Amino acid sequence: MATDWLGSIVSINCGDSLGVYQGRVSAVDQVSQTISLTRPFHNGVKCLVPEVTFRAGDITELKILEIPSPGDSQHFGDLHQTELGPSGAGYQVGINQNGTGKLVKKPASSCSAPQNIPKRTDVKSQDVAVSPQQQQCSKSYVDRHMESLGQSKSFRRRHNSWSSSSRHPNQATPKKSGLKNGQMKNKDDECFGDDIEEIPDTDFDFEGNLALFDKAAVFEEIDTYERRSGTRSRGIPNERPTRYRHDENILESEPIVYRRITVPHNVSKEFCTDSGLVVPSVSYELHKKLLSVAEKHGLTLERRLEMTGVCASQMALTLLGGPNRLNPKNVHQRPTVALLCGPHVKGAQGISCGRHLANHDVQVILFLPNFVKMLESITNELSLFSKTQGQQVSSLKDLPTSPVDLVINCLDCPENAFLWDQPWYKAAVAWANQNRAPVLSIDPPVHEVEQGIDAKWSLALGLPLPLGERAGRVYLCDIGIPQQVFQEVGISYHSPFGCKFVIPLHSA
Repeated sequence: MATDWLGSIVSINCGDSLGVYQGRVSAVDQVSQTISLTRPFHNGVKCLVPEVTFRAGDITELKILEIPSPGDSQHFGDLHQTELGPSGAGYQVGINQNGTGKLVKKPASSCSAPQNIPKRTDVKSQDVAVSPQQQQCSKSYVDRHMESLGQSKSFRRRHNSWSSSSRHPNQATPKKSGLKNGQMKNKDDECFGDDIEEIPDTDFDFEGNLALFDKAAVFEEIDTYERRSGTRSRGIPNERPTRYRHDENILESEPIVYRRITVPHNVSKEFCTDSGLVVPSVSYELHKKLLSVAEKHGLTLERRLEMTGVCASQMALTLLGGPNRLNPKNVHQRPTVALLCGPHVKGAQGISCGRHLANHDVQVILFLPNFVKMLESITNELSLFSKTQGQQVSSLKDLPTSPVDLVINCLDCPENAFLWDQPWYKAAVAWANQNRAPVLSIDPPVHEVEQGIDAKWSLALGLPLPLGERAGRVYLCDIGIPQQVFQEVGISYHSPFGCKFVIPLHSA
């Protein structure tokens, strides 16, 4: 009778002092009243010994978790999952006072009849064993019951994989559907199939190991290493070096002097650059003297015209939109510039600017009234302008009636004040004010008359004149006057341009 239970998986409760053991029954001795378990687990942890023997007097409770089928020797598998199984309906094990176990058979029930499946707490609360004849019936009932409860097929797949993993190695494993030649292994076996040789039964002492780590000593060692190797120390916030931007000087230098330009006369108006440098204005007489001295040293009128034309055209291209407007993809949106010039040197500067704009694929319309005799500088600039795609007109009727992108004003000159009373001058001023296009004035004079063109931007050459509100926003252009030329006319000069040739000025 005792040998019928060999190979069964049981759970033995030995009380609070010894705990709960689980394993497969390897021997039952009725004479000495002992039972032996192979590959035992103690309180859920695998024991280090291969076999444990218990006396009947030490056993408080005994549960039979699994009974092998006839001729079937299943290896010790997932005990916890087996304990949860519903195979505990059939026999109950009772412990007599003398320590011997006795099987009490419960009333048998049909496999097809509905049965109450005990929960985990129910299984632990009673001693249950299953006969080999009823094990297959219980398993088939579990499948039907779980399917009737609407459970997913994944549960049955897990249940089947558990059954296959708990088979004996010598037992043939049924081939799963969908597998080719049985070569695909079960994923659960690959992950959980390896046996755990040794599991420590003591918890890791976190507090004890943390006490072995001396943070102060480690940080002191790191600081010493950083000081010796020259690397930047962690330091405290007060010891951190100052961080600089990419445009700041990291070397200590002398204090910045913002007033680097001084003129020999009283300044009526001052300007300042974006960096804070002060740029004083000069009178028209001093400005004219400066240009004449520069011309005497080799900065001829032709050079000044070319330099002025390049800088003015570059500023105009920026005002027209720069690379966003002037690129090969916007050939259908060529900007249109109306250039108003008078018969003087300032008009020649405007023609030079128009030539450079036309070379940059800008549609230029040049207005210049007809005169019997023109200046040589104007004649030369017109000869070059005629080789471009720009259009020259002498009548205001030929100017566009629709607004243009930009109007460049080069009509005014203090030395030709009589032109302000000419009909063509008044008509040009009226057209510019009615066109609603922004106006750029090149080298404008200080206006002494009310009638004129109100500019949005003005470009001064070398040093600015004391321009008023009608000049708009003032920009300064570098036309290449050497520093000694400034000193010769009594101006202490230090270039405020930096890396640019055109810079904005602000009223100080």
